[in-house]
Amino acid sequence: VQLQASGGGLVQAGGSLRLSCAASGRPFSSYALGWFRQAPGKERDFVAAINWSSGSTFYADSVKGRFTISRDNAKNTVYLQMNSLEPEDTAVYFCAVRVYRGSYYYADQYAYWGQGTEVTVSS
Repeated sequence: VQLQASGGGLVQAGGSLRLSCAASGRPFSSYALGWFRQAPGKERDFVAAINWSSGSTFYADSVKGRFTISRDNAKNTVYLQMNSLEPEDTAVYFCAVRVYRGSYYYADQYAYWGQGTEVTVSS
């Protein structure tokens, strides 16, 4: 299984970015994919997740109403549309596959982490 994250960059506060996570290697219909982020010197935090088969979505409180996670089944790709970006959103963003049956919100339920894509929001 391989995950390739892309779409990061430098943006001003209030701007938007769309991250992509392209998955390959196995069918994901039984799993969920999640986005996490890690700022310098901080732990890796949950951002959003989507159940591949049902389309159910989950968000951290800090991004609700600003970020939207979606999937393209044909392309095996998950997107994270980030609007109204704030300097506090600056971090490296990672995607991963939820392989265990615990909470969607905990990183230890995920595996096959992608390499990360850096998002910098200037004030």
